[in-house]
Amino acid sequence: MTYDGIVSRYLNRPFSRPMARALRNTPATPNAVTIFTLLLSAVTAALVAAGANIIGGVLIQVVSVVDGVDGELARLKNMSSRFGAVLDAVTDRYADALMLGGMTVYAARFEDWPRAEGVGVLAVAAALIVSYSRARIEASMQIAPSDGVFGLASRDVRSLVAAIGTVLGMCYWTLVVLAAASALTVAWRLAYLRFAGPPQGAANP
Repeated sequence: MTYDGIVSRYLNRPFSRPMARALRNTPATPNAVTIFTLLLSAVTAALVAAGANIIGGVLIQVVSVVDGVDGELARLKNMSSRFGAVLDAVTDRYADALMLGGMTVYAARFEDWPRAEGVGVLAVAAALIVSYSRARIEASMQIAPSDGVFGLASRDVRSLVAAIGTVLGMCYWTLVVLAAASALTVAWRLAYLRFAGPPQGAANP
């Protein structure tokens, strides 16, 4: 299943779709784009950790845009596969951890706030739990993307917040915001599952 958050729909897709169309008649494969996105995430994290917060913050948003290219390209080339979907999901988690890790190092080295490492760990853990909660809800309830349960602090929104905070050199408090938003997102999904969702095991019509 796919869900486009508001940032993906109105900011990222207008760039990722033309990029995918440009790659349609090239040898590039969706899986190659997925790996490239992970490598770009690693470079971005290294730049942020080294103190290049402005270019690093811009690249965080670039990664968010490029992250949508593999799926678009898979549809254009009719190359969608179960392996590709899993590869994309796994590399997304590594990309999140890398970039949040880079922000944590920046906060510890260049900002004067206590326990930056602890805040970073909380932000990484919360991001992973957000993704896990979505996967579990989708698997157990077959939620349709239009249900909107995934819209609060979705990955595209968190990436934009991370990009802005990094450009401003405020990685510490951005990590705090991301950790809190992720925790609220998980709480909202659990509340939806408990009180508003269909009966256990039921699928939407």
